[in-house]
Amino acid sequence: MTMYDLAQQDYQVLEEMISKDPSLITKKDTNERFLLHWAALGGRDLLVEELLKRTPEQLEATDDTNATPLVLATLGGHLSTVRMLVARGANVNHKNWQGHFALQYACSKGHFEIVKFLLEQGADINVTDNRHDTSLHRVASQGRAEILKYLLDHKAEVNVQNAEGNTALHLACEDEQSACAMLLVEHGASGTIQNKEKKTPLDLAKPGLKRNLKNKLGISDE
Repeated sequence: MTMYDLAQQDYQVLEEMISKDPSLITKKDTNERFLLHWAALGGRDLLVEELLKRTPEQLEATDDTNATPLVLATLGGHLSTVRMLVARGANVNHKNWQGHFALQYACSKGHFEIVKFLLEQGADINVTDNRHDTSLHRVASQGRAEILKYLLDHKAEVNVQNAEGNTALHLACEDEQSACAMLLVEHGASGTIQNKEKKTPLDLAKPGLKRNLKNKLGISDE
């Protein structure tokens, strides 16, 4: 039985298994994950609570991608699990091997309540991953306008450029996310910043969106 399978077991059954073999909570699988990692990913709150009582040192344990239980709980969309881990001191700004972090995952997956909670708990709204993408880049490209507005209202930097030189507005325009593009401009996004290919957001926008953005930006057609 894999560690993943163990984490899916009925709690009482698993308790009996652990009492017979305590090493189940201290050994890692081929993903370098403890049972706690899988319990957090699956939102098994009762199990997570019990495991943390027995092995509190695993709170910040990392798997083979450098993900902690908090990062995995966020990825799984489990607010109550996220709350529990943070209450016990989990680092809300921890990054995995690609530089991805809990807030970015919550934004990418559309877990709005987790986004709000993490920001309340001190998550850095402007932190970047290894490709210099912020959480704002993610929601802009995916069209998550409600979360994007929340980030902007909480002082997310609007013109950060990623490794390709793209701002959030570049991505919104490229992926035809009109609502996000308009919100970004309303919050100060520049339509003239060039990426590494010398393209501005307006260069990437389809005609209809480009026209609306130019009107919003006060740019006249030459």
